[in-house]
Amino acid sequence: QKMPPSLPATINIREPRWDQSTFQGRAKHFFMVTDPRNLLLSGATLDEARRVVEDYRAGTVPPGLTEDQLWRAKYIYDSAFHPDTGEKMLLIGRMSAQVPMNMTITGCMLTFYRTTPAVLFWQWVNQSFNAVVNYTNRSGDAPITPSQLGTAYVSATTGAVVTALGLKSLTKHLPAIIGRYVPFAAVAAANCINIPLMRQRELKLGIPVTDENGNRLGESTAAAQKAIFQVVVSRIGMAAPAMAIPPVIMNALEKRAFLKRYPYLNAPLQVGLVGLCLVFATPLCCALFPQKSSMPVSRLEPEVQARIREKDPRLETVYFNKGL
Repeated sequence: QKMPPSLPATINIREPRWDQSTFQGRAKHFFMVTDPRNLLLSGATLDEARRVVEDYRAGTVPPGLTEDQLWRAKYIYDSAFHPDTGEKMLLIGRMSAQVPMNMTITGCMLTFYRTTPAVLFWQWVNQSFNAVVNYTNRSGDAPITPSQLGTAYVSATTGAVVTALGLKSLTKHLPAIIGRYVPFAAVAAANCINIPLMRQRELKLGIPVTDENGNRLGESTAAAQKAIFQVVVSRIGMAAPAMAIPPVIMNALEKRAFLKRYPYLNAPLQVGLVGLCLVFATPLCCALFPQKSSMPVSRLEPEVQARIREKDPRLETVYFNKGL
């Protein structure tokens, strides 16, 4: 029995396994990152994955480790530990919790949209969950202060509730199906408030821009605006199928005798439909834009352009991390 040749210590596990310049590569990466099964892993499995990854980064390759095992360890490690601080993340703030948490909350928002207290309660639950996710996945070199977190949380919750209640009162005289779309409008509005507020520091001070080799060239607020815009678009995109398709199906089902006889099946059915949409929509919408986004130097602020041109007059494109 020959020992399999040991792995070279040169695989770059800081980067995703698949080519991130293609949509397909990004989608594969995010299907791994958002895999809900990662939530069921034991603490021992997480610590083992962490050990494999940290050993490998330090140049120690355990005998018999295969490339697939290495990548699996990397994705388990990434699913539970913060990339910048290395600490274990809150369970419900992890990317792998996105689908089960969002499916429960969205399903309930779509089921209980008829009364004002229910609208208030579920929009509040949703924004509280968003705040936890944004806090858990915050960037390590731009820490959010508790007061900024509080402001963003209160503003987004207020925005969502005001939108939901405002639209709810407008849809009273419209067909029933329109009322089912109120939660989606409220979520979209809240995303437009929540994400820019959570990342207001980046809008004020800019985010780091680098050349293609990752050398830092300065901070740009224009890059921050583009990054935040892309994140808002993919978050709204993520919510869209889950909040647009189930209402049509449920509207048809509720006219059937079956749901009239078993009304308590309404919520579980809704949650299941939403889950089905989210399993695909979450990774696919995360993959809409490359994580390492880029923009031409000519679109940056004049003073940042001037500094970059001093260092490297030929440079045409800068790169930045768009966040999630």
